[in-house]
Amino acid sequence: MPISYDDTSRTFHLRNEKISYVMRVLENGTLGHLYFGGSLAESGSYGHLSGGEYLGLSNRLGEPIALEYPTPGIGDFRVPGLIVEQPDGSTALDPRFVSHRVFGGKSAIPGLPSTYVQGYEEAETLEILLVDTPANLEIRVFFAIYADRPVVTRSVRFRNVGSDAVQIRCAMSATLDLPDSDWEMLHLSGAWARERHVRTRRLEAGSQAIGSLRGASGHQHNPFLILKRAQTTEESGEAYGLSLVYSGNFLAEVEVDEFETTRLRIGINPEGFSWQLDPSAEFCTPEAVLTYSESGIGTLSDAYHSLYRDRLARGVWRDAPRPIVINNWEATYFDFDDARLVEIATAARDLGVEMFVLDDGWFGQRDSDATSLGDWTANKAKLPSGVEGVARRIEALGLRFGIWIEPEMVSQRSQLFADHADWAVGVPSRPHTEGRNQLVLDMSRREVVDHLFGVLSDLLGRAPISYVKWDMNRNITEPFSPSLPARRQGEFFHRYILGTYDLYERLTRAFPQVLFESCAGGGGRFDPGLLPFAPQAWTSDDTDAVERLKIQWGTSLCYPVSSMAAHVSAVPNHQTGRTTPLATRAAVAFFGVLGYELDPGALNDEERKAVADQISYYKARRELFQRGRLVRLRSPFEGDGNETAWMTVSDDSRRAVVGHYRVLNRPHRGPARLRLRGLDAKATYRVSVWPTGDDRVSKANTGIRGGDELMRIGLLIASDDPLDSRLAGDFTARLFDLVAEEPASQSSR
Repeated sequence: MPISYDDTSRTFHLRNEKISYVMRVLENGTLGHLYFGGSLAESGSYGHLSGGEYLGLSNRLGEPIALEYPTPGIGDFRVPGLIVEQPDGSTALDPRFVSHRVFGGKSAIPGLPSTYVQGYEEAETLEILLVDTPANLEIRVFFAIYADRPVVTRSVRFRNVGSDAVQIRCAMSATLDLPDSDWEMLHLSGAWARERHVRTRRLEAGSQAIGSLRGASGHQHNPFLILKRAQTTEESGEAYGLSLVYSGNFLAEVEVDEFETTRLRIGINPEGFSWQLDPSAEFCTPEAVLTYSESGIGTLSDAYHSLYRDRLARGVWRDAPRPIVINNWEATYFDFDDARLVEIATAARDLGVEMFVLDDGWFGQRDSDATSLGDWTANKAKLPSGVEGVARRIEALGLRFGIWIEPEMVSQRSQLFADHADWAVGVPSRPHTEGRNQLVLDMSRREVVDHLFGVLSDLLGRAPISYVKWDMNRNITEPFSPSLPARRQGEFFHRYILGTYDLYERLTRAFPQVLFESCAGGGGRFDPGLLPFAPQAWTSDDTDAVERLKIQWGTSLCYPVSSMAAHVSAVPNHQTGRTTPLATRAAVAFFGVLGYELDPGALNDEERKAVADQISYYKARRELFQRGRLVRLRSPFEGDGNETAWMTVSDDSRRAVVGHYRVLNRPHRGPARLRLRGLDAKATYRVSVWPTGDDRVSKANTGIRGGDELMRIGLLIASDDPLDSRLAGDFTARLFDLVAEEPASQSSR
């Protein structure tokens, strides 16, 4: 059994062959944390790990105790997991263990997305009931462990069993106490157009944190962090991962105390948050996903990739091959009509594209970003026969049709705002701050969500739409909802996200065949919370191939390749002005869900042939790119950042594609090799190079190579021929295609 309980020592052991998570009910009835790490013996007794018996509250003064759900006011002076203001104004809490139960599978979290199982045997869940009697508060902490993944999930549900309301001020999804502070904190941070860059810093005394107060997880920080040892690499060393399945304001914090112990916590950001818990009412936290590896960061990523791809994403598009799309935005911006769209779609079809996506500008009087958000009916000046008319014309070409929407927003110059100005988020007594000439709709209000479901259902029901790109281009200012009384305004941000999830849930259930792609000004809401509804996301508005190396590398620490929409766009690039080779743009985009963001009619004959070859190459390897195991080889965040390399490997290790990228050329650098990982050392592989070439590197790598050679010696990525160096140029990329010659069991190597 993955979860066991020793009644004598009152110790819980969550275990599989990869990890163990151990807790104990201490002498005073609190729930202590003992261990989270590599797998321990199932028959072991681990109650002694608590370091002694803690008989009274005073023992917490001056000596750190590891607690599963720490609370303030009773002697633990570190950051808490829970703060509840009681009717008398006090916040001291001391929840005690009452009971537990173990059940097969996992339970859903009401109103919130979470990971799941398809059979009870995939996971077991431990539910522990803690009660703070003076506060009349029941706290149910849920721990689930998967049978074959190094993963523990945590969430918490609160119930008020008293006769007076209480105010939840802080409700973390998970806390974790570690016995030392010899760690580095790795997190993903950035800004619009340079999201999810890798940042690493050593832990020091005090607190270090990332988070968001923008109403979305944000471009600036991602709800994910890793604690790793200084010597930990992709393939060796100890590391912990924490990820939050949530799309709103979050906090991920690490605190080191005076005894050099470490506390992690992750959950809804308590700044600006409160929740009035009325008698008999319940409140649920989002799910936190905790991972552990003693074999490097790559193992953590493997766990998150497979879990989020296969047991967080859901619906028909979870496993289906994702279509290759062309989006008209950078080809036309707002300037188009139905004839122009059909022209682009026809040219794209001839290159092998499978879906045409109509972006912003198709609705209301939308000729710029200053008007019409909220009026989700066709602009008849551009689309005389409506969305359904142009969609059917494009489907008649043999393409599927997709469309862009931004349902959470409203323009002040729109019919919706004229009819329902009070639906826009803002404080009535203050000016409304516009961003991108738009306001945010109050998704905490049921009537707003109902309205949006009605108009969008009508759109999706009338036209043959197979794909929806759901955008959100600004964050929330003047957070306030007139539907909430003053004492409940702290609930606004969370209720906004609950309303957004509700709309996503209703639309995806009503239209299960539609592929939804999330977007938030690019990567401003790229988080696990949206993956159950939109299994892929627009990774960044920055489509420059060089910039995307860092963005896609950082994103891949937590998120699978199947979640990363990656497009080939026109040059000079519309975000950076950089001109990169067409092959390089494709070689980066292949390691994502491939699409195009350009006007195919503007390409010359050579470029059109190249794009057709790219699409053919990708289709032949689509399953490998979208569902293979991603192995990171050389980081753009290490050294001078001039090289990046990664590879995708099939589950049986018989197929692989390796990508190697160089930003700037270096004269006469001498020979260099790239060692691979994840292959079968006993297999032989036929290696080919894309794009094909007559240079020494291409010739040297083409042919039969042993898996042992490829992993211990590697591919040649730079020769000692000065002519090769002069001809290569900047911004270059090569892909190496590996196919095993025969089953490993028959190999002589």
